Amino acid sequence: MSQSSEPNSLHLWFPNLFEFKGGIQVYLGDLLQALTKAFPTLSITVHDKLDCSYPAQDWQQHSVSFVTYGHQFNWLKTLHFALGIAISALKQRPKLVLCGHLNFAPVAYWLNHFTGIPYWILVYGVDAWEVESLMKKKALQGAAKIISISNYTRDRLISEQGINPEKIVLLPVTFDASRFRISPKPSYLLQRYGLSSQNLIILMVGRLDSNERHKGYDKVIQALPEIIAKLPTVHYLIVGKGDDKERIEQLVQSLDLQSYVTLAGFVPDAELCDHYNLCDLFAMPSKGEGFGIVYLEALACGKPTLGGNCDGAVDALCDGEIGALVDPYDVKAIAETVTQILEGTYPNSTVYQPELLRKKVISTYGYKKFQETLSKHLIFTTLNKS
Repeated sequence: MSQSSEPNSLHLWFPNLFEFKGGIQVYLGDLLQALTKAFPTLSITVHDKLDCSYPAQDWQQHSVSFVTYGHQFNWLKTLHFALGIAISALKQRPKLVLCGHLNFAPVAYWLNHFTGIPYWILVYGVDAWEVESLMKKKALQGAAKIISISNYTRDRLISEQGINPEKIVLLPVTFDASRFRISPKPSYLLQRYGLSSQNLIILMVGRLDSNERHKGYDKVIQALPEIIAKLPTVHYLIVGKGDDKERIEQLVQSLDLQSYVTLAGFVPDAELCDHYNLCDLFAMPSKGEGFGIVYLEALACGKPTLGGNCDGAVDALCDGEIGALVDPYDVKAIAETVTQILEGTYPNSTVYQPELLRKKVISTYGYKKFQETLSKHLIFTTLNKS
């Protein structure tokens, strides 16, 4: 590496952080916070492609600077961002570039080719599955390290791209356990949704996005008639908004399930914990989640939790140790597993022990564990080399 490199300089290339809060943005925010705590003297420059501004007061005590590119015209953003991150790296020669999305990795690849500046890539889920772009493939092979949020995505990269397993390290999703606690069903929500304490409530939290139908909420709806036949007090509550709402409403009507399904729409963060505590089962039999922070939030509230058996939910539910895994394509299997859990006959008794679920999910995926993993096993070895 060039001798002009700053010994404690890190460049982070992020899609965005502040003006939109999806799973990737939350993860990157947690990563940035953990870096500032683990390495307080580290000089960090965040290049943010889509945001127009940032809350400066949140970072005044840290050596973090932001460069935002969101003010550019949409057609110019990608080019402007690519030029900006490349020129900045050439001038400052950081010790490491951390690509917050695989889309940015080709720039890091060419930068490394001409300057030797090493780069790492963060991968989440569908962004790194079935990669066809030749430049992205080259960038994956050329990365010094690849950080995966789950074993599932790691294994797919190894099998699909032939990546050396030693190159991929794990940094699972974390969550704020202090925001999600065990409590009784909130009476104000029962009243809001016209339900009673006798209802067996199934919950899903997530965007109703036509591009994210992999979450499996439609499969749960299709499974409801079989579930209701055995458990007539069941009610399915879907929290989230998006452009897939009309399709879901039509599906509910076609199955004559209007009195068994509620589309709650957007729910403010302040009410999210209460919604988890309202349910008897959190069910999201997904088939395309990179991980799924909502599983962790539900578990922290002590709720039995169901996920798909062919994506990042396998990691979130610890291979079925702290939740139920089901074939997300099999409506009958979903109906049977949901019915078992609600009847109290599911063979894994851990799902019925709220305090144990909370303890296990915090010890495995809490913020302390996240920071320890980042410090000891990932960035530490690279940033502290002389």
